[in-house]
Amino acid sequence: MTTTQTAAPRSGPSRAGGASRDAAPARTGRLRRPRSTQWAAWAFLAPVVIYLVVFYAYPLYRNVELSVKDYTVRSFVQGGAPFVGLDNYVKVFQDPTFVPAFVHTALFTVISIVFQFTFGLLLAVFFHQNFRLSGTLRALFLVPWLLPLIVSASTWSWMMNSDSGVINSVLHTFGIAPVNWLTSPTWALVSVIIANIWIGIPFNLVILYSGLQNISADLYEAASLDGANAWQKFWRITFPLLRPVSAITILLGLVYTLKVFDIIWIMTRGGPGNSSTTFSIWSYQLGFGSTLPDLSPAAAVGNLLIILALVFGLIYIQVQRKQDNA
Repeated sequence: MTTTQTAAPRSGPSRAGGASRDAAPARTGRLRRPRSTQWAAWAFLAPVVIYLVVFYAYPLYRNVELSVKDYTVRSFVQGGAPFVGLDNYVKVFQDPTFVPAFVHTALFTVISIVFQFTFGLLLAVFFHQNFRLSGTLRALFLVPWLLPLIVSASTWSWMMNSDSGVINSVLHTFGIAPVNWLTSPTWALVSVIIANIWIGIPFNLVILYSGLQNISADLYEAASLDGANAWQKFWRITFPLLRPVSAITILLGLVYTLKVFDIIWIMTRGGPGNSSTTFSIWSYQLGFGSTLPDLSPAAAVGNLLIILALVFGLIYIQVQRKQDNA
């Protein structure tokens, strides 16, 4: 009995000591796992962070710096440009080109977005019927989006040529006088808007068509049983359920259209005069379009485009918050 009593206390500490020794590595392992997980997370994030800093944050900082200093070609290379604050922005606002460029940018953006979204939505609903050759025709509609912009703009420039263009040839067939699409102050902006609408429709088609795939077919079947016609199905089911997708489509279209440069420059170079000059064209003309580049005002115009895109982005975020809280 004594042996048993004396053995019990001895066995107790040995077991406790063994348990504590076994638990120590487990606790240490549990402490080390979060660190290794954090390092792995940072390793995965590092390429994205480096990309954003190098290609977004630094160029944005550099553009802001250019706009608040008086840079010349010499000071741009050697440094030492004097700080002028908002003088470059005042210079831009007082320039006679500002108002026409602002109006042209607004017209170019709004008209392009309205027609791109409208035609893209109609085509998305049309192809959602899944008829024969639907996939083939949908793939053909993607061609304008897949082509390089320089190819699309050059094609439209050739088609709208006043003397040998296909469009004027078709108008002549119907007895309509030829139109100076690219050389008339009245038609130059219209011409680049038409080309931009044609290029942007496939993007809207793809995004909206993918949104339609997420709408359950049971809703349309139930509406048919209730006697709803095609328009009622569209207005009561399709259009409301597509609002989140429509919002992001319009936002991306706005940001893209605000900065369109290739199409306008290739087709009209912002002319004749300033009849098709937008902020992006004006910024390029200030910075690179003359023998004496005006780098700081060019950067200021570029920052105005960034501010416009930021405003539309904030509006989108606010609208999404209201929809989520509704």
